[in-house]
Amino acid sequence: MRDVIGAPAGWLARKIAARELSSVEVVRAHLEHIHTVNPRLNAVVFATAESAIKEARAADRRNKPKSVLGRLHGVPFTAKDIFNTAGLPTTAGLRMLRSRIPDHDATVVARMRRAGAILIGKTNCPPGGSDEDGWSPARGGTRNPYDINRSPGVTSSGEAAIIAAGGSPLGIASDSGGSIRLPAHYCGVAALKPTAGLIPVTGAYGLAGGVTDTRSQVGPMARYVSDLRIALRVLAGPDGIDSGVVPVRAWRSPRLEGLHVAWYADDGMARPTSAVAATVKAAARALSQAGCIVTEERPPSLGDAYQVTLAFWGRKHMSHERMYERWDAFRSTVLRFMSRFDLVLSPVAPDIAPLLRLKPAGNHQLSYTVPYSLSGNPCVVVRAGTSPENLPIGVQVVARNFQDAMALKAARAIERSLGGWRPASVVG
Repeated sequence: MRDVIGAPAGWLARKIAARELSSVEVVRAHLEHIHTVNPRLNAVVFATAESAIKEARAADRRNKPKSVLGRLHGVPFTAKDIFNTAGLPTTAGLRMLRSRIPDHDATVVARMRRAGAILIGKTNCPPGGSDEDGWSPARGGTRNPYDINRSPGVTSSGEAAIIAAGGSPLGIASDSGGSIRLPAHYCGVAALKPTAGLIPVTGAYGLAGGVTDTRSQVGPMARYVSDLRIALRVLAGPDGIDSGVVPVRAWRSPRLEGLHVAWYADDGMARPTSAVAATVKAAARALSQAGCIVTEERPPSLGDAYQVTLAFWGRKHMSHERMYERWDAFRSTVLRFMSRFDLVLSPVAPDIAPLLRLKPAGNHQLSYTVPYSLSGNPCVVVRAGTSPENLPIGVQVVARNFQDAMALKAARAIERSLGGWRPASVVG
């Protein structure tokens, strides 16, 4: 069954629907792979082997000729351990919640199930699911599948690590300042931080939803950009609870030819390594070859966004009135910049995955991601290169608000040109 390990979720769904593969064999193969790799990674904290196999059998029974199946019928998925899962512990990395078992699913988990997907595990995260470090005192830290002495990123690190290692084809995670994007970069997978207001956060521990904190979003992670597009269509749209979500479809993408792309390799705060800079340049060339009009230019006031974020986190003194004034001013700055460009291409972080428990020098690992959390723009991360240490390097593709499909299409062009995800040798 090695062929299903590392396969795209969309491919698995098609094979299951055509009855060329059974859901049982696909789910079982992924559970067995998790059993093999997880002792070294510590990425999955709750597995659902018995219930997942039972659900897979039921999925196979429902798969009859002319049956109407969900987009992800019979396909396994994982979820960060901040999302409510009915009948399964949801602890958000907190000891005080170790006995908490919700009686209902988070909106995104429920939508994945309605699409036919089968939950096979919950993934590791730091206390409360929110920090600049992926370490959990309750469960320890997750390790990077490309080098187990290195970090797989910040709070959605468990999700990124198990997807990169082949244990799950698709996952659900969260991002307030880079928690989806940095792990995707460090682990070489693809990920989407959607436009603010596109996917409900209902049932996600620590995420307020509504207009309380528009920085925090829920989004999918996968090995392939095409699977992010499938997940977006499953997850997007109002749920009648999260008041910040609007009924906008964000999957109509134009042709890449003629789109204007701004790219920058240095944000002026955290100088990238030569390998990161070269990877961004290679991605810019890939978009140019795809027909985009590519210009080297970075948005202004990126440093202001970082300062506002520090104030929001309580790490910089600034009155609330002044913080929100500067936040609004930055959002207007991005809107003006994006009126000239359809897409922005940048690094995700200035360097590759750091060693475990070692924060990057200057503590600017989030300076490339937090601006687009404040502005609410959709961001797609895709692997576009490899460092001299043989570690993944991702790039960040940013689009105008509610043009998530445009960012996905550009990321797909980069993936096709530069290779995208590659199996991890440490646990492969």
